[in-house]
Amino acid sequence: MLTTNLEHINSEEELQKTISANENVMVCCGRMGPMCLPVYAAMDEIKDEYPNVVFKDMAFDLPDAKVIRSLPECRNFRGLPFTIYYKNGKVVKATASIQSNEQIKTILDSEF
Repeated sequence: MLTTNLEHINSEEELQKTISANENVMVCCGRMGPMCLPVYAAMDEIKDEYPNVVFKDMAFDLPDAKVIRSLPECRNFRGLPFTIYYKNGKVVKATASIQSNEQIKTILDSEF
């Protein structure tokens, strides 16, 4: 279970509804660990700067998180979290491991 200030995605169906209903979506799929916590914090800190983006998290160990874990873009990822950026229902960027506010903003600015 994730204890973040972000809205949680708890099923594959919920993920699909989120990316279908919103043009720009950032999903951080991870655990409550040292590489994931800074990403959740960065997302929470910058979300108000990007009203055109929906920021969500998903627990990596949920069975339905397989939909993210099995993405071709995540095939070679070795570190958590997996962070996926969706535009119009399609993956436009995927990253793994820790990211700073600036790294996230750079992706958001270039993709959305």
